Amino acid sequence: MSEQNNATEHEQEIVEPVEHVDSVEEVEVNEVEAELSPEEEIAGLYAELEATKQQVIDQKDSVVRAAADIENMRRRAAQDVEKAHKFALEKFANELLPVIDNLERAIEFSDKENETLKPVLEGIDMTLKSFADAVAKFGVETVNPQGETFNPEFHQAMSIQPSNDVSPNTVLAVMQKGYTLNGRLLRPAMVMVSKEAE
Repeated sequence: MSEQNNATEHEQEIVEPVEHVDSVEEVEVNEVEAELSPEEEIAGLYAELEATKQQVIDQKDSVVRAAADIENMRRRAAQDVEKAHKFALEKFANELLPVIDNLERAIEFSDKENETLKPVLEGIDMTLKSFADAVAKFGVETVNPQGETFNPEFHQAMSIQPSNDVSPNTVLAVMQKGYTLNGRLLRPAMVMVSKEAE
């Protein structure tokens, strides 16, 4: 029991000097403040005010930058969503292009003079038209540059033919039509291009 009392008295002795040190520091700070002249105190306050103003300016600048970053992120996200909507059908449309090609070949290479085939050809032609109308509703457009100037962005030159009838770099023949989806190339048109005759 006496050991506990001694330990408590010892703890109180330790605590008291610490409190005494805090009060001594406060007295020293007050003495320093009292030693400053009014001009020095005003100058110190002005310095603090300027530092605070600069901090506010810096924080406003960071807030403006953060708002600009958020706006840019929103804009990019909106563009990504728009592109996703526009070009979601790209793979599907690419798979449909050979079907259109085959229907066109069936009409092109069939015997149009044969009376028994005429109803079949009419059916194929109607199917091709309805198919082309359906894909056009979703932004798929045909690139058929017959007689136009060669454009490497949308045309693929398969051969070059000398010609005096047309100017150089003109598409003489289209071997396979090209297609675009909302302005983006799905497949280039395969073409024969003219060059100046020797």
